[in-house]
Amino acid sequence: MAKISRVEPKAPSLEKRKRAAAYARVSVESEKMNHSLSAQVSYYSSLIQKNPEWEYAGGYADDFVSGTGTAKRDEFNRMTTDCEAGKIDIVLVKSISRFARNTVDLLETVRHLKDIGVEVRFEREHISSFSGDGELMLTILASFAQEESRSISDNVKWGIRKRMAEGIPNGHFRILGYRWEDDELVIVPEEAAVVRRIFQNFLDGKSRLETERELEAEGVRSINDCIMRDSNIKMILTNITYTGNLLLQKEFIADPITKQKKKNHGELPQYYVEDTHPAIIDKATFNYVQEEMARRRELGCFANKALNLSCFSSKIKCGNCGRSFVRSARKRGGYVIWTCGSKKGRTESCGARDIPEKLLKSVCADVLGTDGFDESIFAERIERIIIIGKDTMEFHFYSGETEKLKWKSDAKKAMWTQERKALWSEYNYLGGRNGTGMGFNEWKERGGNCAAYLLPVP
Repeated sequence: MAKISRVEPKAPSLEKRKRAAAYARVSVESEKMNHSLSAQVSYYSSLIQKNPEWEYAGGYADDFVSGTGTAKRDEFNRMTTDCEAGKIDIVLVKSISRFARNTVDLLETVRHLKDIGVEVRFEREHISSFSGDGELMLTILASFAQEESRSISDNVKWGIRKRMAEGIPNGHFRILGYRWEDDELVIVPEEAAVVRRIFQNFLDGKSRLETERELEAEGVRSINDCIMRDSNIKMILTNITYTGNLLLQKEFIADPITKQKKKNHGELPQYYVEDTHPAIIDKATFNYVQEEMARRRELGCFANKALNLSCFSSKIKCGNCGRSFVRSARKRGGYVIWTCGSKKGRTESCGARDIPEKLLKSVCADVLGTDGFDESIFAERIERIIIIGKDTMEFHFYSGETEKLKWKSDAKKAMWTQERKALWSEYNYLGGRNGTGMGFNEWKERGGNCAAYLLPVP
């Protein structure tokens, strides 16, 4: 009998369609550029949907943002995130300059997308990141795009500087105390009162720190609705705009690619324009404040009356890290030490030893040849002290001489004052850790003999 085999029909296999997305960008805000952005997105969306081998994965468009960086390009970053999530296989772009004008950013992004299996196609240049010579062509053309951006930046800066030379500021900057009405600066009375108060506080001898605390306590805010910090106050005190005059080109952009701003310290010409708007502070007062600030800078930390300073302040330097030693007074125990500033900050301590103040005064008296420590003689003769290693102090005199002296820490002995001994006796009388539930230092810092911290009796 003949054998019959049944052949089942096979359904034709269809290749999986690739998910394609479009990216577009414009850098200048205008009606024409808005139309260009819409046209780019519409064109590529239609192109993708007409291709039977592609599946539309969306459009991404950044408007009014530079192509020299990626940090502020939200849609660009959203697109790369979707690529990493496996939602996109192909990215279509009009040209290299629309994708990036920074050669490094372009190559890093294209390489990253290629590594995760995402192809980038540039229509104008007819380049695919998957082609053999794709990266070579991208490198060459991206360099041209970057230099084109630099050239555009130079042309724009030339125009800005030309206007500045004619006394025209670069745009409507924001400043506490003024608002722009058309192209004129007008005074805002309530904000101008804050500016005048800041100047008056400085003239009254108050430090910027004291002014900062006053304004914060009263809820006074900066032009950006933030707490008025020392930097804001300093900026107000040094801003010549408050005299009714303008100083143009105080800052400049050094590199059009990084967009990093630099203060103009003579690299470029500045332009002083007089009587451009109403003054909040008269010129004589402003000039006096600048002179006083320079005088206080010379005094250093001693100009700040809010600080509790001694004759040693800013004079003791660490030989390990270069920081100044700072005074540290224990709340309970009655002893004072000088410790390297690295122990007070967030950085890792350099390991320098603490110096008890009594010992420091004793060593200084030996160096100066006095019977006891004399603060006025020390301030007059000693310029600075450098702490070297664990046992050497190097004294630098204003006369130019130096002298080294060995020292040995007696911190434990100096710490063991009569008050601390009394506290230790009381702590042990209460049962020590078993009776208080705390170590001695914790118990001492939390009030010592306060019965509220004792453990309940079982």
